[in-house]
Amino acid sequence: MHNERFDKYYQAQGILPRDEWNSFMDHLREPLPTTFRVAGSRQTAQLLNETIKDTHVPHLAGVVFEGEAVSPPRQIPWYPDGLAWVFNVSKKVLRKSPEFKKFHNFLVFETEVGNISRQEAVSMLPPLFLGVEPHHRVIDMCAAPGSKTAQLLEALHAHDTITSSSIPPGLLIANDSDHKRTHLLIHQSARLPSPALMVTNHDASIYPAIKIPSEVTVFPSGTKARVQSKKQHQLLFDRILCDVPCSGDGTMRKNPGIWKNWSPMDGNGLHGLQIRILQRAMRMLKKGGRIVYSTCSLNPVENEAVIVAALKSIPGFHLIDVSNHLPGLVYRPGLTTWKPTADRAVEFSYANYDEFIQSLPEEKRESSKMSPTHWPPAHTEASELHIERCLRIYPHLQDTGGFFIAVLEKDPGPVTVVLGTKESIEGKRPAETVEDLETTEGKKPRLSDGTVGPSEEDAIQVDDAEVDIGADAGDDVDIAEILQDSSKVSSTDPTIMVEGSAEKGKKVTKGADIHFKENPYTFISPNDPIIQSCISKLNLKPEFPAHNVLVRNPEGDAVRSLYMTNDIVKNIVQSNDYTKIRLMTCGTKVLAKQEGSVTKREGGEAQFRLLGEGLPVMLPYIEPGCIIDADLPVLRILMEGYYPVISGFSEPFRSVIEARGTVVDLFRLILPIWKSAASVTLMIEKRAKSAMSLRVFGEDITTAGREAAQKRQADRETQSEGQEGAIATKRQESTIENE
Repeated sequence: MHNERFDKYYQAQGILPRDEWNSFMDHLREPLPTTFRVAGSRQTAQLLNETIKDTHVPHLAGVVFEGEAVSPPRQIPWYPDGLAWVFNVSKKVLRKSPEFKKFHNFLVFETEVGNISRQEAVSMLPPLFLGVEPHHRVIDMCAAPGSKTAQLLEALHAHDTITSSSIPPGLLIANDSDHKRTHLLIHQSARLPSPALMVTNHDASIYPAIKIPSEVTVFPSGTKARVQSKKQHQLLFDRILCDVPCSGDGTMRKNPGIWKNWSPMDGNGLHGLQIRILQRAMRMLKKGGRIVYSTCSLNPVENEAVIVAALKSIPGFHLIDVSNHLPGLVYRPGLTTWKPTADRAVEFSYANYDEFIQSLPEEKRESSKMSPTHWPPAHTEASELHIERCLRIYPHLQDTGGFFIAVLEKDPGPVTVVLGTKESIEGKRPAETVEDLETTEGKKPRLSDGTVGPSEEDAIQVDDAEVDIGADAGDDVDIAEILQDSSKVSSTDPTIMVEGSAEKGKKVTKGADIHFKENPYTFISPNDPIIQSCISKLNLKPEFPAHNVLVRNPEGDAVRSLYMTNDIVKNIVQSNDYTKIRLMTCGTKVLAKQEGSVTKREGGEAQFRLLGEGLPVMLPYIEPGCIIDADLPVLRILMEGYYPVISGFSEPFRSVIEARGTVVDLFRLILPIWKSAASVTLMIEKRAKSAMSLRVFGEDITTAGREAAQKRQADRETQSEGQEGAIATKRQESTIENE
């Protein structure tokens, strides 16, 4: 595998010392090792990690396959608590070595249920540098397929216990511009259900302002409390992850096709979009907040050049030194100079933008995709910006993919106002800004379903200051005074993106996306008969947050499923048009309608059951009297059949379960069961049941597992019979020929 353009371009950039180049290229041509991590906030994380370390690794040590020793999995040295692992074996070994095949099946099942995440090592880094805590408001701007989102969710749920999940006060918005990929994102995040999660479908470079109610402090009867006012302000985030679209040449080890097609023009074309995404993130960040910008590209035009352009265009940010954040991580500092090229053959480059633009015929200058930001800053400016604080990860350093990371922080300084003209305040971006951006960067990307993302509107934000959105501006803030303060800022600066406020009397549906076809979100009353029935029949405690239960259907009725969110997610849903923020999903599904003859016999009243995915969230609200003690023989019976009859259980479990009504009960292993008149069933998904069986009993004893094994055996026998038949036919033909 070789690409002359790649060699010529990156050697010209001086990304590595000459004596490391051959090792770097050799590693790029080798397959990427398999890496995975144990989900840090899951109830079984430490137990599962100990199982890998104490059971699987010793079992895999000393394995010899076809005369060669195979190395067992080892822990990644820089990942906290040793929860990430790497092993380097071929697919042939995984298929044919009994020891590694068993370990591979273990990984597959645990991945399905969310206890393990199969994730490239360098992909694990950005969430670690972001430093998310349970109270943080976080947005992942380019989230699909969702491995980093899962890490962020784990950090939000850091206070989860071994028996139940917490409801964090914070928020995670996972956004992606590709409509289809958001569904993959939803599927991935379902492995870590959270009431604090929202998934949206937007172009990250023009992500809309999100409104939330303001809070005021009151003192009823001498006590302090916080209540919501009718005023609203723009939601600002504590942490933002910008893992932006890139050319991806750091992934050559798993995407060999890049070798053939690589061109420096790929990075040149994405440069403008990457800047706009980072700029938008910077404008949505709180003072003192943190942004992690990352790519899986080695190209400085997509990396350091983007950081320099963003820092120069928006004051009040700085790169922070994270060199000691992850001991054991080997990296190289960011580049302070580079040589962009607009030549596909990489035959020549230009010292600066002026030199480049003068080399073009006049008729091609305005249509050029190159801009001054493609070129490096002066040496003194690069030093002042501390570009060397960026991190470059190369494949030969620790046998990984290539990666780039920059950690930016917003200064906790005085309030700064960045506003444009009066038209900007009314929600219209200055024409000069749009025109200039489209000339130098190309048109704003469309969303994958063909619609164009909305303009930034509906909020005036003065850094962390709150400004009323729904009322006349004069009621809460002197707009003329703000404009006077902002007069020092040029409204025609193409790097400045402005935000406007909604006018008085405008409905929330202003700018709603009529092409967005997802179902609406409706929070039902805590006094709704369905909610009260669930509280009664499922023996939920009075503390159960019934006010945070929602449904998803046009009528707003509790028909099939009930979802639960935390307070801030509810505030966002109720304060914003869901089509405008293009909300794909939020919260976690906790209850579902139980169909069957029992519900019909009991007067036709709908009964709802706890869902396995929502059980950790619901457990703190379940009365202790609903928890049944059981042992491994009981669990085995529940595993082996779909609906084992109650009479098949031994005492004392049989008497205890017979005495129960038709309700959901729980094991201390946090497993939901549904008891009908004559049988009881374990209410968890098939693959999750198989994964648990493998972990507890060392084999898949489930009905689905037995059926799958029988099918595999039948397929092998059929294949063997076919091969024997073919051999017999050939022998017969040979005999006839000899005769």
